[in-house]
Amino acid sequence: MSVRRLAEEQFQPAGFSFNAENAAWAEVTIRKYPEGRQQSAVIPLLMRAQEQDGWVTKAAIEFVAEKLDMPYIRVLEVATFYTQFQLRPIGTRAHIQVCGTTPCMLRGAEDLIKVCKSKIHHDPLELNASGTLSWEEVECQGACVNAPMIMIFKDS
Repeated sequence: MSVRRLAEEQFQPAGFSFNAENAAWAEVTIRKYPEGRQQSAVIPLLMRAQEQDGWVTKAAIEFVAEKLDMPYIRVLEVATFYTQFQLRPIGTRAHIQVCGTTPCMLRGAEDLIKVCKSKIHHDPLELNASGTLSWEEVECQGACVNAPMIMIFKDS
């Protein structure tokens, strides 16, 4: 598994804001939580930011932190903890997450990783030549009985 860090500064956009539709959605989502508990909307807001831009940027993290009146580090902790959040640009057609825990490795995940290395890019989290595909090894995807598990974008 790799250490999860934000993309380098040269890849980071200068700013972030939700488009009109997502801004309205965010307001409704934040109001779903009781007074004083609006910070519970951090994961949905980060997911919507990722859906809008394709990945979670530093500017998006700062925007969500300000929107929810949270310290930046708390939102960064959430974004870097969960592998559902992409912290750098990923393939526009598909991003493949291969489970690397013991049950999956015992049932063939290493072979899947070899295929990703040969067909996409030798290194995880790097785009293929056309920028359409990327891959990474992740922790348990919660379906060990079906091992080896992979997830392609949101589809397991």
